[in-house]
Amino acid sequence: MTIEVGQIAPDFTLNDQDNNPVTLSGLQGKKVLIYFYPRASTPGCTIQACALRDTKAELDALNVVVLGISPDTPKKLTNFINKQELNFTLLADEDHATCEAYDVWQLKKFMGRENMGVVRTSFLVDENGNLEHIFNKFKTKDHHEVVLDYLNKN
Repeated sequence: MTIEVGQIAPDFTLNDQDNNPVTLSGLQGKKVLIYFYPRASTPGCTIQACALRDTKAELDALNVVVLGISPDTPKKLTNFINKQELNFTLLADEDHATCEAYDVWQLKKFMGRENMGVVRTSFLVDENGNLEHIFNKFKTKDHHEVVLDYLNKN
């Protein structure tokens, strides 16, 4: 399945770090940055999350809600949030169904080994629930800048 700008974002309900369900369609009226990352508390994911944490005021001013999604358990997400003092919601996609719906659960090669995992990608959903932009060309350390740059120009 291909996911493209302009289509309605696949809806989902996932548990957050506190085991509370969060539904994408329940956030209509705001822009939602959904960012998929491989694993909580790993170096690249920590850099990416902390940069989003540090730009939250700018994102709030642009009416953007941040949702981080990974195949981690809610408990691992709670630990990640507490350790890094994250100020946005992380969602547990333990069966990776939402990752699959967004076509980010793919075969990856790392150090000569192949396994299925999350390809780091972010999706901007507009106020009406449509996919406005897909961010898939960035480094973990400048992800927040790429997102803010796009938001400020559009």
